[in-house]
Order: sequence, then structure tokens, then C-alpha cells
Amino acid sequence: MKDIYQILKTPVITEKSTMQRAESNKVAFWVDLQANKSDIKEAVEKVFNVKVLDVNTMKVPGKVKRTGKNISKKSTRKKAYITLKQGEKIPLFEGT
Repeated sequence: MKDIYQILKTPVITEKSTMQRAESNKVAFWVDLQANKSDIKEAVEKVFNVKVLDVNTMKVPGKVKRTGKNISKKSTRKKAYITLKQGEKIPLFEGT
């Protein structure tokens, strides 16, 4: 297993993730491609001191971008939706 700070890359803050956080207490993170669900769960629980109920992951394929004659491809990323125990909050998403 990697270091817990290498597993979690950045939080995903979009309209969809904000609505999910408010409705069903789910938060989203970009994570390392090699990380599995148990690694992600352990990392979130240790870093933010919260209780994780469920982890759902998905790979987001990189898009092909074109600028003039040049064509490039963005890299594939992995996103994790983490369901927290009722009443638990991560201060990073709450703005405190």
C-alpha cells in the first residue's frame, strides 16, 4: 500500500458533488489509479478522522483535445465517492 497522502489527490468540488454532499453525505476525491477501495477508505478515515460507510470508484477516461494541427490526450483519472456516517463532516468541504 502507498502512503495515505499519495492515495488522495484532490477533492472534487462541482455542482453534482456539492448536491450529493448535502443530500446523502457523500464526498468525492480524485485518487491514485492504483488505489483500491480499502486503501481509499483507510486513507480517508486516518486523514480526516471520520467513519466511512461505503466507497464507490470510477475511472474517468482521458479526453482527446485538439489545438490546431496538434492532437493530445488527457490522462485517465480515478474518482472515488465516499459515503460518510450520518453526522460526520470533512472540514475541507465545509469551508472551515
